[in-house]
Amino acid sequence: MQGFKSFANKIKLEFKDGITGIVGPNGSGKSNVADAVRWVLGEQSAKELRGASMQDVIFSGTETRKPMGYASVSLCLDNTDHILSDDYDEVTVTRRVYRSGESEYLINGNVCRLKDVSEMFFDTGIGKEGYSIIGQGQVEKILSGKPEERRELFDEAAGIVKFKKRKNASLKKLEQEKENLVRINDILSELEKQVGPLKEQSETARIFLDKREELKTLDINAFVLEGERQKKELKEIDDKIEIANNDSAEVEKALQANSNKYEDAIKALEEYEKLIEDKRREISEAANLKNKLENDIKILKEQINSLNSSSEYHKKRETELKFEKVKTENDIEALSERKKSVDAKVDEYKSGSKDTTDKFEALKSEISVIDADINKHKDELYTVLNERSRIKSDIQRYDTMLEQSREKLAEIKARIEGAGEDQAAIEKNIEEALKELDSLNETIKQDEEKLEDFRKKRQDFDKELDQMNISHHALEVRYHERKAFLESLKNMAERYEGYGNSIRKVMEYKKENKGIFGVV
Repeated sequence: MQGFKSFANKIKLEFKDGITGIVGPNGSGKSNVADAVRWVLGEQSAKELRGASMQDVIFSGTETRKPMGYASVSLCLDNTDHILSDDYDEVTVTRRVYRSGESEYLINGNVCRLKDVSEMFFDTGIGKEGYSIIGQGQVEKILSGKPEERRELFDEAAGIVKFKKRKNASLKKLEQEKENLVRINDILSELEKQVGPLKEQSETARIFLDKREELKTLDINAFVLEGERQKKELKEIDDKIEIANNDSAEVEKALQANSNKYEDAIKALEEYEKLIEDKRREISEAANLKNKLENDIKILKEQINSLNSSSEYHKKRETELKFEKVKTENDIEALSERKKSVDAKVDEYKSGSKDTTDKFEALKSEISVIDADINKHKDELYTVLNERSRIKSDIQRYDTMLEQSREKLAEIKARIEGAGEDQAAIEKNIEEALKELDSLNETIKQDEEKLEDFRKKRQDFDKELDQMNISHHALEVRYHERKAFLESLKNMAERYEGYGNSIRKVMEYKKENKGIFGVV
C-alpha cells in the first residue's frame, strides 16, 4: 500500500499460511487494512470504505507532511494450485486512483477492466461481496439482513456465483435477441409491402440504366466534339493573344519613344524657362537702372535749375556791386577833390591868424571824418571786390558742374537708349522663346494625345486580353469538368456500374479468359 488512507509511506504486509490477526489500539489503522483489500478487489461504494468520495482514500497530509497525489494498493496471491483463472503461479491485482478522478486496474502489470478482476475472483470467496471479508458490524448485518442478501453469501460459498452471472448474462442476451427478432419481423413485413412498388421501380431502374448507357455514349460523343471545338477555340484565342502581345509590344515601344520625346521636351522647356527667367531678370535690372538714371537726371535737373537760379542771383548781385563800385569810386573822387580844396584852405589858414586855428581844427576834424568815410568806402570796395571774385569763382565752378551734368545727362541718355535697344533685343528673344515654347507645347500636346490614344488602345487590348483569359479559364474549367466526367464514365464502364454482382464477378476474369467478350 502507498498513499492509501493513513499509509502515506510504501508498506508491504505479508500474510503467511494459517491465521493472522491484526491487533492494536483504536485509530491505529487496523480497519484500513481490510478497506485496502476490499478496495483493490473492486469496491465502488465510498460509504463502505467509510468516506464521502473515492478521493477520500488518498492520504490527505498532516501538519508536517504534504498530501499525496494518488493512492495505490496491490494484492499479491499465491496461485500455484491455479485456482484463479490465470496461467501465472503468482497473481498481483493493482488498483490506483488519482486526485483528478482517474483510476485504473492492473493484473500482473497489464491494464484491465473491473469486470476482469470481478470475474477472476468468482467462486473463490475473495470477491468484494465474498465471505472472506467481514468487517465490524457485518455479522449482525448478515444475520438480520434480508434473505436475498444472505443468499449471496451462500451462493459464493457454494461456488455457483459464476454460473448465475453467466446465466443472467445469457438471459439478457436472449432478451436482446428476442427484441431484435421482433424488429426484424417488423422490417420484413414492411419490406414485403414494398416488394410491389420496388418491382415497378426495378423496371424503371432497368429502363433508366438503358437510357443512361445511351446517354453515356451520346455524352462521350458530345464531349469529344466539344473537346475538338474547344481546342479550335483555344488555338484561335492563342493566335489572338499572340497578336495582342505583338501589338502591345509595338505600343510599348511607341510609348517609350514618346516618353523619351516628352522628357526631352520637358528638359528643353526647362532650359527655355531658365533663359526666360534670365532675360526677365536682365529686363528687371535694366528697368531698375533706367529708373535710377531717371532719378539721377531729375536730381541733376534740379541741381541745374538751382545753379541757374544761383547764377542769376550772383549776376544780379555782380551788377549791383559794379554799380556800387562806380558810385563808391565817384564818391572817392569827390572826396579827393574836397580834400584837395580843404588842404588848400588849410594852407591858406596856416598863414592866417589864430582865429583860423579853430576853423583849422574844425576842418581837421572834418578831414578826419572824411578820411574815415574814405577808409570805410575803401573797405566796402574791397569787400565788394572779394565778393565779386568769389561770385566769379562760384560761377566758373557752377559752369563746370553744369557742363559735367550735361555730359552725364548725355551719357545717361545714351545708356537709356542702349538699354532700350537691349530691352528690344531681350523682348525679341523672349518673343521668339515664347513662340518656340508654344510650338513645344503644341508638340507635347500632340504627343500626349497620341500617348492617350495608345493608352486607350492598350486598355482595350488589356480588356480584350482579360476577356480572353476569362474565356480561356472558363474553357479550361469546362474541359477539366468534362475530362473528370469522362474519367468517371470510364471508371463506371470499367467497374460495370448498374450490373449485378454476379455479372461484375464474371467480368473480372475477362482478361484471363479469352472466351468472355463483354455484356449484352
